[in-house]
Amino acid sequence: MNTDLLTLFDADEASVRAVLEETLAKADDGELYLEHSQAETLTFDNGRLKGGSFNTDQGFGLRAVAGEAVGYAHSGEMSISALKRASEAASAVTRGHSGSYAAAPQGTNRHLYSADNPIGSPTFEEKVALLTEIDAYLRDKEPKVRQVTASVAASWQVVNILRADGHRVTDIRPMTRINISVVAGEGDRQETGSYGIGGRRNFGAFLTTDSWQYGADEALRQALVNLEAIEAPAGTMDIVLASGWPGVMLHEAVGHGLEGDFNRKKTSAFAGLLGEQVAAKGVTVVDDGTIDSRRGSITVDDEGTPSAYNVLIEDGKLVGYMQDRQNARLMGMKPTGNGRRQGYAHTPMPRMTNTYMLSGDKTPDEIIGSVKKGLYAVSFGGGQVDITSGKFVFGCTEAYLIEDGIIGAPVKGAMLIGNGPDAMRRVTMVGNDSKLDTGIGNCGKGGQWVPVGVGQPHLRMDQITVGGTKA
Repeated sequence: MNTDLLTLFDADEASVRAVLEETLAKADDGELYLEHSQAETLTFDNGRLKGGSFNTDQGFGLRAVAGEAVGYAHSGEMSISALKRASEAASAVTRGHSGSYAAAPQGTNRHLYSADNPIGSPTFEEKVALLTEIDAYLRDKEPKVRQVTASVAASWQVVNILRADGHRVTDIRPMTRINISVVAGEGDRQETGSYGIGGRRNFGAFLTTDSWQYGADEALRQALVNLEAIEAPAGTMDIVLASGWPGVMLHEAVGHGLEGDFNRKKTSAFAGLLGEQVAAKGVTVVDDGTIDSRRGSITVDDEGTPSAYNVLIEDGKLVGYMQDRQNARLMGMKPTGNGRRQGYAHTPMPRMTNTYMLSGDKTPDEIIGSVKKGLYAVSFGGGQVDITSGKFVFGCTEAYLIEDGIIGAPVKGAMLIGNGPDAMRRVTMVGNDSKLDTGIGNCGKGGQWVPVGVGQPHLRMDQITVGGTKA
């Protein structure tokens, strides 16, 4: 399709721009955000195709910013009359305000992902055949398999961002994802394992036999490990976090607290701490939206600012926040390319992209071998975090006891409980194997969901509270 979304209006470009300029005449900032999106999902469960969906959506969002106030209106009707009605609503915040329209974001010629639409290739029939093959492979491989759920999902989003100063940005964002979940059972006991992979690319790399069989084997391995797991002990103990996906704890317990809006409003546990030591030395945390084809990457954010490599914590010291344009201006800082929104019906806010901790100098074996008695957390499921206090609770989906520096029995029901800033000060060893997750992260904030990446190296954290199920 034509990626110039202005052509979807029933009026010429000059008419649309005239409404935009009138809306933002007294504003400090704002834009017209145009979006066309497509999404497809197929789910194979219990030996048959259980669900399939295809959705197309398009619309616009018109935003006017006046100081701390935001006027926003949106519509799925791409007409000049709908745009004028939106203008009346959005421009209300500028009444009595005489703003100086902020300078446009810097342009970029960088492209982090292909513009090709991944929906339709492979075909519907080929995707169903793949899901059928994954199901058969797992059931043939292990008699303890009781249920297999596999899904493929793809989306394609075209974004145009127009400003009153004539600046215009277009971004075309593909996304694919494959998920495999296995339930293994023995007698009355059943346990689950899962694996997912995804990114801003087509399905090609994920649909090779080596790729999907590796994912299927990992999901099965985790289910079988959990089937042998014993009840987790409770208490305060030293823990080791594995590399990759366990960075979701860093994302939730620390990352959200470093977003600009929470710090401007002083509701974050990190508010007012710029330049201060907030983590152990050796801990460096970055948010990087510039990695090719990663799930959390964006060529430009949803205000048109190019994404960036932003250092947040450097050697334990807080050196930066993630900012959209409004919060950056109000805090006297620069936008960092983190103004993101779920879609045209939502306002942008500071959000993470790919947030991870950099490598240190210890090997994973050194870290595990240093723990006399503790817990090795390999994978996490759900968690809860209070941004204001920093308190968190995370459930482990794969974890093991460590005794005398040796990985022991797998455990189930382990929960890590703590406070984000405090936990970062308890890091005593940082591994040399930092890596990102496999491309499955979604982040919720303010009722909006956006794709993200998380990551870290192996870490040792001393004296963390572990909630267990062992009597």
